Amino acid sequence: MAKDGEKGEWKEFIWNPRTREFLGRTASSWGLILLFYLIFYIFLAGLFALTMYVMLQTLDDHKPTWQDRLSTPGMVIRPNADETFEIVYNIRNTESWDMYAQALDRFLSPYNNSVQTLKNHECTPDQYFKQEDSGDVKNNPKRSCQFNRTILEDCSGITDRYYGYQEGKPCIIIKLNRVIGMLPGKDGQAPYVTCGAKREDTDKIGELAYYPPNGTFNLMYYPYYGKKAQVNYSQPLVAVKFLNITVNQDVNIECKINANNIPTGNERDKFAGRVSFKLRINTNN
Repeated sequence: MAKDGEKGEWKEFIWNPRTREFLGRTASSWGLILLFYLIFYIFLAGLFALTMYVMLQTLDDHKPTWQDRLSTPGMVIRPNADETFEIVYNIRNTESWDMYAQALDRFLSPYNNSVQTLKNHECTPDQYFKQEDSGDVKNNPKRSCQFNRTILEDCSGITDRYYGYQEGKPCIIIKLNRVIGMLPGKDGQAPYVTCGAKREDTDKIGELAYYPPNGTFNLMYYPYYGKKAQVNYSQPLVAVKFLNITVNQDVNIECKINANNIPTGNERDKFAGRVSFKLRINTNN
């Protein structure tokens, strides 16, 4: 009997036919609760949307409001070294070095003179190419300066489609990471790249050739205004050709950027502004 009484109480709690209550509330009571939560959540959604709208009004589509970047840009080499930063090949094994030549071909294809002439502007060298906005009037899209692969001369892949790899005089290409608004160098002095062997390999690296001359990044390619504002921007490059490096031995090399307003190394990143890699050219079967 006690169990029957408990079942009856539960049934009456779920649905009471006398008071027409469902789970202890009438239809009007449930309606008022649902209406309250509906209005409450609509208010929260509206408040969130308003907050997002106000925040978005403070942002610029073409330039980040805040930039948490190192004062020294990073450097990258091509062809892509593997995770161990090694370029190793055998002159007598075409397959071992042809992949490097093909990688450089793919990388340099956007720098073909014909492509650059169509997309980019012929700028005045040795001075910044500034394109400032006029108050609230945005000067977008901004023009970009031509960087033709012929500037790289013997490392352009035009006169030597194998970039010197087949004769043990390989080329590597260096670029700086993009930093919006950066003005490298001051007083008209352009930043430049230098490469050298690590201390234990100083007698192995031999003579180097830089393209453009002196390994400079011309000032006309700066400042960079961002991917949206400067759609056709072509990063300047520096090529380094190793003319008589010691073969059949590991040569540990470091290349770094030099500028009178860019510090090398950083407490947060000791490799900022420099890149290290190993180059080994084998001639044995």
